[in-house]
Amino acid sequence: MPLLVMKFGGTSVATLDRIRRAAKRVGREVANGYDVIVIVSAMSGKTNELVGWVNETSPFYDAREYDAVVSSGENVTAGLMALTLQEMDVNARSWQGWQVPLLTNSAHASARIESIPTDNLNARFASGMRVAVVAGFQGISPEGRITTLGRGGSDTTAVAFAAAFGAERCDIYTDVDGVYTTDPRISHKARKLDRIAFEEMLELASLGAKVLQTRSVELAMRYNVRLRVLSSFEDNGADAGTLVCPEEDIVESNVVSGIAYSRDEAKMTLISVADRPGIAAAIFGPLAEAGVNVDMIVQNISEEGRTDMTFSCPVDQVKHAEKALAGSRDRGDVNFADLVADTDVCKISVVGIGMRSHAGVAAKMFECLSSEGINIKVITTSEIKISVLIHRKYLELAVQALHDAFGLDKAA
Repeated sequence: MPLLVMKFGGTSVATLDRIRRAAKRVGREVANGYDVIVIVSAMSGKTNELVGWVNETSPFYDAREYDAVVSSGENVTAGLMALTLQEMDVNARSWQGWQVPLLTNSAHASARIESIPTDNLNARFASGMRVAVVAGFQGISPEGRITTLGRGGSDTTAVAFAAAFGAERCDIYTDVDGVYTTDPRISHKARKLDRIAFEEMLELASLGAKVLQTRSVELAMRYNVRLRVLSSFEDNGADAGTLVCPEEDIVESNVVSGIAYSRDEAKMTLISVADRPGIAAAIFGPLAEAGVNVDMIVQNISEEGRTDMTFSCPVDQVKHAEKALAGSRDRGDVNFADLVADTDVCKISVVGIGMRSHAGVAAKMFECLSSEGINIKVITTSEIKISVLIHRKYLELAVQALHDAFGLDKAA
């Protein structure tokens, strides 16, 4: 039989009533002739509760035991979903990651999927099982320990199963009815997209859009898994939601497809750094080792052998960055006069595959921000993205102004 993967996020399974509602959706697909792999998250709020218990019990916890605790939320949901389907006379069984097995590396709390052998589940489908309810977010290490994939890992689980089993489609059910041109909470003119290219979705996800986890989009693009983002709380027709698909499946699109933002950014500047070969490695190597996620990087013109180096990072990593760079200076690896942190900035990005073949997008973006009196602190560009750092107080104004400037409330 054809196979579907259906993933339900935490808000979609937050209560027993919502689990029943999700189960009815699964039952309809079974009635339509599909075998279904259902990937479930923990019930809304449960993972945060479990993480809190771990931190309260052991502030410097063993990551292996952390995974054992926080993975339990998905196990509960999987069992409840399977029981609900059985009450509907659907032949369903729950599966934990180690039972499938979903094989990962040993990086606890942020494991990467190595492979998903299909023999076990396929044998059960062949013997009459119609629905496999799999606990998302979790797998098993080479040492036989439970691992977790990091926050949002159930999206990655779903796409990985769709790729491994050659699913016809992977439906991601969440609390929104699709992917929007920007955050509808900021701009009431935000428009739901019927389709969006993998590359655009990957950029939007990495830039702050919370609809899909970045790694899940990477996997979908690599294995050409057709993703559909749908609402758990609305009746969905055949063309509902947003389809994330290859660029060639989109006949016509706007030059810019979306405006993304990241609110909690910081701009850090090293003042008067020696301008010499290897200086960038000396700065950013220790930052990487300290787990600082560096994003935008700008180096000023050198003057008398000295230069300024600016980069951005999440605001909650500023202290780690300061400590790492202070250590580098103490060791003599890097010499700089001062380190200045601006923790009151945000990142605004315009994204669109149409930017490849259209000039003037950057000029239009900068003119728009200028007309609103918004000063740009840092700029970076790629083939389908332009990002700027601005003062955080202008975030909503910038998003609304850019959304209007690029006509994103209108279809192509």
